[in-house]
Amino acid sequence: MTDTMTPEQRHRCMSHIHSKGTKPELKVRRWLWSHGYRYRLNVRSVPGKPDIVLRTYRTAIFVNGCFWHGHGVRMSECRNALRGECIENSACCKIPNTNREFWITKIRRNQERDQENYRVLQENGWHIIVVWECQLKPDRIEHTMHDVELLLNDNLLSVYRQHTPVPYSTEKESVLPMAAES
Repeated sequence: MTDTMTPEQRHRCMSHIHSKGTKPELKVRRWLWSHGYRYRLNVRSVPGKPDIVLRTYRTAIFVNGCFWHGHGVRMSECRNALRGECIENSACCKIPNTNREFWITKIRRNQERDQENYRVLQENGWHIIVVWECQLKPDRIEHTMHDVELLLNDNLLSVYRQHTPVPYSTEKESVLPMAAES
């Protein structure tokens, strides 16, 4: 299958695709803000530079495009994987037949980078929420965002569970003597 655009046209189209402020990300941000969650965007000091960072909840939210991050695409390890013979497309992500080797390599690299970022964040005590573009369709967005809210509340509770104070004891044996008594 050949490309219908010239290389210059394709370059111009691809250069207009940005990674910040995408429509799916804006949907998530609007919903979070309207429900009282306050956040920071693309924080460089957090590994992986997540789309949305809620420091109070110690949570990083990644809003991933299904195509760019290969949502549901199974990339089996076999000798013919680069030619696409071992690649299984998903319902929301279809790898193009044009320049297929490039796209398979790119999506695989994105998936590996994502996994590495998630691992580093978890090692540093961060909670990770990944919201996929297909989960933000009009018929699914409320359900998805309520799930995100449940995860955020659970994350907040786990942050406070780590800092539980030692209960105060009123028993006489555990009372320490005053400085004047010793």
